[in-house]
Amino acid sequence: MVWLIALAAVAAVFACIVWLRRHVSGGEEQPAPVDGECCGQHAVCERDSLLAGVSRRVEYYDDEELDRYRGVAAGDYTDEQAEEFRDVLYTMSEDDVPGWCRSLQLRGIELPDQLRGEVLLIVGEHRFAGTRK
Repeated sequence: MVWLIALAAVAAVFACIVWLRRHVSGGEEQPAPVDGECCGQHAVCERDSLLAGVSRRVEYYDDEELDRYRGVAAGDYTDEQAEEFRDVLYTMSEDDVPGWCRSLQLRGIELPDQLRGEVLLIVGEHRFAGTRK
């Protein structure tokens, strides 16, 4: 009987700690939206990006020539056009990739579908390396 009361007390303390952590830290965490648009890589996803609300100022990454693709849908790029994006992507450091993606978004330029997997891989590896430091 004493063990049962002790177990209930421990469970109550644990529940209080969880409740306090959620409410003191600014509320309950909102799950990421689950739809076809969210990539799951929140460093490059405008909806959940930490960069999304910080600045609306466009920063260029020696890629001014990509402005001519403003308004082109992600699936409409030719392989040659996607190669222009790839050239820019592989000349920058991994640290700059999320900012570059944000810059493209602010400029109204969609990342070609041909590069989406590569960008997500680079960002994912960079995030994983950052958490292991």
